[in-house]
Amino acid sequence: MSATETISNYIGGQWTKSSATESQKVINPATQESLAEIPLSTAQDVASAVEAAASAFPDWRRTPPEERIQPLFKLKQLLEDHLDEICRIITKENGKTLGESRGEMRRAIENVEVACGIPILMQGYNLEDVARGIDETMIRQPLGVVAAITPFNFPGMIPFWFLPYAVATGNTFILKPSERVPLTMRYAFDLLQRAGFPKGVLNLVNGGKSVVDALLDHPKIRAISFVGSTPIAKYVYARAGANGKRAQCQGGAKNPVLILPDADMESATQIISDSAFGCAGQRCLAVSVAVAIGEAQKTFRDAIAENASKLRVGDGQDQNVQMGPVITPQSKTRIEDLIARGAKEGAKVLVDGRNAKITNRESGNFIRPTILEGLPQTSELAHTEIFGPVLSLIPARDMDEALAILNSSPFGNQASLFTSSGAAARRFRYEAQAGNIGINIGVAAPMAYFPFTGWKDSFFGDLHGQGRDSVEFYTDKKVVVERWAKEHSRKF
Repeated sequence: MSATETISNYIGGQWTKSSATESQKVINPATQESLAEIPLSTAQDVASAVEAAASAFPDWRRTPPEERIQPLFKLKQLLEDHLDEICRIITKENGKTLGESRGEMRRAIENVEVACGIPILMQGYNLEDVARGIDETMIRQPLGVVAAITPFNFPGMIPFWFLPYAVATGNTFILKPSERVPLTMRYAFDLLQRAGFPKGVLNLVNGGKSVVDALLDHPKIRAISFVGSTPIAKYVYARAGANGKRAQCQGGAKNPVLILPDADMESATQIISDSAFGCAGQRCLAVSVAVAIGEAQKTFRDAIAENASKLRVGDGQDQNVQMGPVITPQSKTRIEDLIARGAKEGAKVLVDGRNAKITNRESGNFIRPTILEGLPQTSELAHTEIFGPVLSLIPARDMDEALAILNSSPFGNQASLFTSSGAAARRFRYEAQAGNIGINIGVAAPMAYFPFTGWKDSFFGDLHGQGRDSVEFYTDKKVVVERWAKEHSRKF
């Protein structure tokens, strides 16, 4: 796309110009280059997408599941064939490295693969003779029109937490991608069109808050999926609920990792560094607090500081770069202000990534890895999602104190432990108040056949994204109780 081209919406099987009178630029965060214009679509655009989806639903829900998954098989191969092109787009509009973009798309493809199993995953169950001559059956049926609102940090993966399962179970689907990174899904919807989905089954509306509100308020939309910050997740969940919709809303995080003295320190340091600073810390599973226990405190502090200082920061399109920029200049300013606040509240800036200057990329939104040591637990920053390449080091005397620090957080997305003790690992798994648990794992990202399970202020809803939870979320259960009277007039 050219920098002057305005992206269209995808409605009813074709690219459609938005009715919007306002637009904004899509910016490469490493260079500040304008990549395209995105329309800030209106409620009218949303209504058009909903009508297209609603019109397509009756025939699509009557399509046998075995037939519904055939376009997904084709899509899987199309994503494989065009993997490099998609990854380059992700890196240009998001800033992450090409390697990180490839990892993201592997998870997207994995979700498509799992959804291809819907003829088994969607099955119900039955029991004969629940009473004499009476049989009972539970079946699953699609909801109708559903929608997803997805964030900037994984423009290729997160839409596929929802899309494949929604359409495989017989629903029609509307996507509202982040207005900061719309080009990835612009390309993906070209592939979806080629995969052979009927017109109206898949729709895309670009825009900002007005599109979100229109999706939340439209009476024909039955369910909303959301990933973003906790304040917006609460807003989406409350408004969706007020309008009678089911919702699954993934919020923010402040993910802790505990390091015991018996951990393999070299391995733990590398894995924790990758977790804290990968994707420039802009992921909801990034480690942001490291609690070193007892004798591990000095050993880990020195090792992680050395590792962080050596990371190569720059344009993610450079094969030698290990960490790219943050998404916007505003994000960079916010993160640097939070680092300064942490220092003011008593933390030592052990490794300072502020005011980063990258040769030939001076205008990019770069922050180098940053480590804060000794941030007081009373500090507001100790419970604030920074969403940047910042790791806080907190000491603990023992496992009891470390778990108390972990469980005091209002968030509960992920927690990890590094140890060689099976007993410590079992206790951690049992007591840590988080939905995704890592043992000697820095990013406990569930495979597509498991749910992405946040807790507390990290998730609002009952059923999570991915796997069996997605099948339950996108279907209504119907129980059928049958009795047939004997027909005395006919003999068989």
